[in-house]
Amino acid sequence: MNKLTSFIQEQRQNKPLLMMTHVVYGYPSIEKSLEIMQLMLESGVEVLEVQFPFSDPVADGPTITTACHHALEHQPKLSQCLKDIKQLAQRYPQSRVLLMSYLNPLLQPGFESLAQQMGDDVIGIIIPDLPIDHHAMLAPLPEKGISPVWLLTPDMQQERIKTVLKHAQGMLYCVSRSGVTGQQAPIHDDTKAQDIQSYLSTIKKYTSLPLAVGFGINTASDISSLKGYADVAIVGSALLNTFNKGGLDAVAEKLQELQP
Repeated sequence: MNKLTSFIQEQRQNKPLLMMTHVVYGYPSIEKSLEIMQLMLESGVEVLEVQFPFSDPVADGPTITTACHHALEHQPKLSQCLKDIKQLAQRYPQSRVLLMSYLNPLLQPGFESLAQQMGDDVIGIIIPDLPIDHHAMLAPLPEKGISPVWLLTPDMQQERIKTVLKHAQGMLYCVSRSGVTGQQAPIHDDTKAQDIQSYLSTIKKYTSLPLAVGFGINTASDISSLKGYADVAIVGSALLNTFNKGGLDAVAEKLQELQP
């Protein structure tokens, strides 16, 4: 079985929902971003998503976009980013680490080289601006056991969903609503929460892959509403906003508050 799928299914045997958190490599500095990652892994986060910054992160809202722009001022290198997160993955084997970025920075090394650099430690990759039609270009990654994680949206046409499911591995990233990251998820509204739950239930009819839900997951209540419908809750901008206001201590408190 795929390594990412297997990990999530094993963890889910004893937990109603897992948590995936997001960090921008290089924000506010490379050293501090590594400290944030370490804190999250020590806090028991099951899956860590590390974003390598790009100047035009089209799927991201203002919080993460601003962080990416600041991070780029430190001139981060993708090869060093991979070395750093591989070390973290080896130090915290109870969790799994995924790389997230946009196509442009990843094309520079190419996917053969990326697969070699990611090795056995970074077991998934998320590329929001890569359409499923170009899945074949990622072939070197699954050959090394690295899962390309594809996004689904509530307004996606059924035929498009079927195409994604045909090529999906590891898990599916189910976007809670149209738009960019960081905006409040519609989960706060009971009726709309039911719409998301219905959307997730529909996807489950067609796939046995774990479902991860992100975009606008901010509170313990948001996370609680996903239990029974999703396998992983993804929290990104909410934790970055918390760090910006209160630093590492505030992030530690927020992680405790959000525990499923």
